[in-house]
Amino acid sequence: MFSMALYIMVVLSAFVIAFLLTPLAIKAAFKLGAIDKPDQRKVHHQAMPRLGGLAIFAGFMIATLLGTWGNPAFYGILAGGVIIFLVGMLDDIYQLSPWVKLAGQCLAAAVAMYFGVIVHFVTNPFDGLWALGYLSLPLTFLWIVGVTNAINLIDGLDGLAGGVSAIAAATMGIVALLHGQTAVAMTAFILVAAIAGFLPYNFHPARTFMGDGGSNFLGFVLACLAVMGTAKSAAVISLFVPIVILGIPIFDTFFAIIRRMLKRAPIFMPDKDHLHHRLMALGLSHRRSVLIIYGISAFFGGTAVVLSLITSPKASLILALLLLLVVIGADRIGMFTGKTPQLGAQVAKPPHHVEM
Repeated sequence: MFSMALYIMVVLSAFVIAFLLTPLAIKAAFKLGAIDKPDQRKVHHQAMPRLGGLAIFAGFMIATLLGTWGNPAFYGILAGGVIIFLVGMLDDIYQLSPWVKLAGQCLAAAVAMYFGVIVHFVTNPFDGLWALGYLSLPLTFLWIVGVTNAINLIDGLDGLAGGVSAIAAATMGIVALLHGQTAVAMTAFILVAAIAGFLPYNFHPARTFMGDGGSNFLGFVLACLAVMGTAKSAAVISLFVPIVILGIPIFDTFFAIIRRMLKRAPIFMPDKDHLHHRLMALGLSHRRSVLIIYGISAFFGGTAVVLSLITSPKASLILALLLLLVVIGADRIGMFTGKTPQLGAQVAKPPHHVEM
């Protein structure tokens, strides 16, 4: 058994490794050609290195290996994490086809599931258990691949994907601790520390991006940790807790699908109407848009912690109110239509005084 001091040292090692490796990752990006060039969809205006995810990956992997928890499922997260990061890094360098990237994500998910990262049952907000049976494998698979891509989709502003992922991981760690899942909690906190070591180089104005290798890796690990949490605490943690924790990427992806369907556009076609785009279209600065999304993510995280502790009837009411608030907010800023509302623009002007 690890003492608390050793736990803290393991977590801090993830921060130190990521912080020290990020400058080296920047140099490696230029040598390998992992450069993100600006285009009409992106908000940056100069070529940027995009191999910063290497520092997050190394910090997390080394620290987690130092604190090996003995559960085979964690080895599945590590093995799948290697696959997902390598595929993402190759995409950052060579621009892989979408189908190759999807194949890599599917392989990583399958490896994690082989080692036991599977949800066999979940709770519902009205008490009781749902045994998933034959649905456990396809639902787990879709969850891992879906969350992996959702984190990638929000990686559009400096510090956004990293900060949101850190808040989500911290929330998972807190919920896991509250329910006695020390190994899940410590792995989540290691991920937070690795991201924290990278963020000083990525927050606006960024010196490097994490790239697809970093964003896909974060999404994969978060998805697996959510599975580990719900699979081991079905008696106390609601089905909806991990969805609320990952509310920003999940709702952003869901609204993007609805928006593209309403426009009769392919659902995989990129656009500039994600949450961060809509906030900037309202006139908010780059930094302020990111901080607002951090605040929303923290609100989701706090709500998830409360949901994991209260009775089901109260949880159902909170979920309904949260969903209503999210839909109204998304509609007000144009996430369904892609049109910027004229908030406060129609302020009545006093009539000019006319001499009679």
